Amino acid sequence: MGVERINSKTQWRIRVRERKIVLLIGDLIVSYLSVFIALFSWAQKDWLDFSGAFLGQRAPFWFYLLPVFWLLIMIDLYDIRRANRRKDTLRGVAQAAIICLLAYLIVFFLSSPNSLPRSGVAIFVISATILTIFWRFLYIQIFTAPVFLRRVLIIGAGKAGSSLVKMIHEIYPMPFVIAGYIDDDLNKQGQVIEGFPVVGTGESLMQRIQENNISDLIFAISGELNPDLFRNILYAEEQGIEVTSLPVEYEDLFGRVPIFLLQSDWMLRSFIDQMHVSSFYESAKRIIDIMGSLIGGILLVIIFPLVSLLIIIDSGLPIFYHQPRVGKNGVPYKIHKFRTMAKDAEKDGVARMATVNDQRVTRLGKWLRRSHVDELPQVVNILKGEMSLVGPRSEQIELVNQFQKKLPFYRGRLFVRPGLTGWAQINQRYASTVEDTAVKLEYDLYYIKHRNPMLDLTILIRTIGAVVGFKGL
Repeated sequence: MGVERINSKTQWRIRVRERKIVLLIGDLIVSYLSVFIALFSWAQKDWLDFSGAFLGQRAPFWFYLLPVFWLLIMIDLYDIRRANRRKDTLRGVAQAAIICLLAYLIVFFLSSPNSLPRSGVAIFVISATILTIFWRFLYIQIFTAPVFLRRVLIIGAGKAGSSLVKMIHEIYPMPFVIAGYIDDDLNKQGQVIEGFPVVGTGESLMQRIQENNISDLIFAISGELNPDLFRNILYAEEQGIEVTSLPVEYEDLFGRVPIFLLQSDWMLRSFIDQMHVSSFYESAKRIIDIMGSLIGGILLVIIFPLVSLLIIIDSGLPIFYHQPRVGKNGVPYKIHKFRTMAKDAEKDGVARMATVNDQRVTRLGKWLRRSHVDELPQVVNILKGEMSLVGPRSEQIELVNQFQKKLPFYRGRLFVRPGLTGWAQINQRYASTVEDTAVKLEYDLYYIKHRNPMLDLTILIRTIGAVVGFKGL
């Protein structure tokens, strides 16, 4: 009876991966419904029968691929934290609509006259925007309801478990319901830690699972396990309770690696094995880097005269800024950027981290940074193989030496080429302190551990959104 009660009450609780599938199915339905609305309106406008002949002859093949493009530029909204918030949903859908229209305008002006359906695309974008907002708000209303939320016990009320709970408090709405902690320390029983009580020991785990209708256990103990706790965790797993380790849950929730909550040998025991990728991925990424650097090079040639003139007028020569940086495997290289700081920004030779409202940045430099135009000369570094389109941000040699002494696992970010953009850059702005750098390091290690074509595509699309929205660093 106990097993049936646990299973029957947890069957509707949807996990992160399942929520993403629900979002994807809903987005596909509304985007193809938008295609139907666009085609129907197109036919009515031209006084044509909405028939197979119209669909096959007037509508080009690429028109039916618009939903795929729409989903790709909305990829940022498959982050469950953003998907659960109405404000982020509105911002993400609006950003997708702007990118879609800008992309179409570029194609439209490069195409021969009257060769593209202007009204059809416009109606699709309008319909997709409205219907997606309606569907996403409906999703928020339904799937943030208590009946769909997991109920969780944290195994371990020490530093790791309490730190995770403290960070979860910062997520709104909370991703699951926390019923409390399980800890074998008798002195902690009944205590309230970060707003939640310690409800029992390992010996009473199964009883607490049934009393609180628990669907998940998050394991947050780094030391030795009490035999009763170990046995009951395994038994709970056998009964359908999902057991997740703290590092895995942390990565799923925040897209970061918890560097201060890991064992000192984590990099050797886990990270090095998990960071390896296939040679096909590496080759494909290098081909894309070359193509991207060539396209960026063309754009650089086009804008170079104007940007150079503006820099000279604003603060004089030089136009470019060159600085030694640390590349893959610690090999130094020289980075190239448009100059955005005063000429004597580091006249004493001391490396300093950039900060928000940095007084060293020139008037024009603020705009170059916000639009990311200052980064464009780095296409030369990408073409030479010193950098990639996507990867951790490169740092000065002096700063790398400092951070290695203060931050655990910092050397791990040097296992891959630095990038023009990256997972850390799109998730956090300036790192003006060691604490901020630690957060960026967590993002960088997550990227290196999980990098794949879809994650790279997500980063590139979100970077485009940042450029369009002038959200540069």
